[in-house]
Amino acid sequence: MKVLGHRIELLTGLLLHDVTMAGLQELRFPEEKPLLRGQDAAELENSDTFLLATDTDWKEHDIETPYGLLHVVIRGSPKGNRPAILTYHDVGLNHKLCFNTFFNFEDMQEITKHFVVCHVDAPGQQVGASQFPQGYQFPSMEQLAAMLPSVVQHFGFKYVIGIGVGAGAYVLAKFALIFPDLVEGLVLMNIDPNGKGWIDWAATKLSGLTSTLPDTVLTHLFSQEELVSNTELVQSYRQQIGNVVNQANLQLFWNMYNSRRDLDINRPGTVPNAKTLRCPVMLVVGDNAPAEDGVVECNSKLDPTTTTFLKMADSGGLPQVTQPGKLTEAFKYFLQGMGYMPSASMTRLARSRTASLTSASSVDGSRPQACTHSESSEGLGQVNHTMEVSC
Repeated sequence: MKVLGHRIELLTGLLLHDVTMAGLQELRFPEEKPLLRGQDAAELENSDTFLLATDTDWKEHDIETPYGLLHVVIRGSPKGNRPAILTYHDVGLNHKLCFNTFFNFEDMQEITKHFVVCHVDAPGQQVGASQFPQGYQFPSMEQLAAMLPSVVQHFGFKYVIGIGVGAGAYVLAKFALIFPDLVEGLVLMNIDPNGKGWIDWAATKLSGLTSTLPDTVLTHLFSQEELVSNTELVQSYRQQIGNVVNQANLQLFWNMYNSRRDLDINRPGTVPNAKTLRCPVMLVVGDNAPAEDGVVECNSKLDPTTTTFLKMADSGGLPQVTQPGKLTEAFKYFLQGMGYMPSASMTRLARSRTASLTSASSVDGSRPQACTHSESSEGLGQVNHTMEVSC
């Protein structure tokens, strides 16, 4: 690979900086402490701190959809042609349990002040939700996706940038497949594009007979290693899942997620009439996450010219909770690659575990063109955005 003495292209997320070797420097950054022990974990266990750290600007709405009501909280109003940031949480959580730490992070305010933010709670999963009546049919994963255009229409959004985790990532991916014109970009954390086979289904059923529902859900959110070693964080989530989310409603969502079908996507050119996500996508997974294999497989099925794969070191199953700073920086790069926030400062994304590279110059206001050439034999001659970034 010819690098020395030549201009190189540094791809971080979807943003491309042109810098010379003189402009590159190895920097050491103090490691951000994951939300595992001590004061942070104690704060997490305090439901008042964890759940009620909300801005008075947030407004709650219950929106009618073809498949029932959706609880939504929103801050801001549509800003010209800018998309809204729309989030969808994982099973076992709600928008507060899933995203409060991330969206309350100080550096994230630089982003959210430029966008309207809309958090969607899956049916019956919000704080204080009433229990569904006996015989209620929980919407399928496809129907959950089909509920979202009602949200977009209700608030007058032109399109959205989706941030989803786990089950929420699956819903947003399905939404983008069905309604591609409504989605400008996606950040998909811990997504599993595969349906459950009968062996997986049987294992889930058996687990439900021998474990409580919160403990069963924890095995989806955390790896076995985290369940053993990250005691305070896991205990905090066990308590919140058991006390904050209605258990009967959660069981319905859990059952539906485990009955999902394959996402039915294929990389263009691999099969005739391949169907895939048309918008820019950033896939995110921790290097100690139970969803790692699923995210890697999803990466193999997406268009490499519009996909970035971000593997985050020391973040576990919930990178938005344990490493919000690093994820915020990655999200800024992603937005810059789409032509937003051209002057935002970036410092910390690393292309390897051993070095962090940064550009000494600022970015101009033009829409960036992100690309790098694949050096694999399969991708020779094509432009490829897909790369593994550990940070």
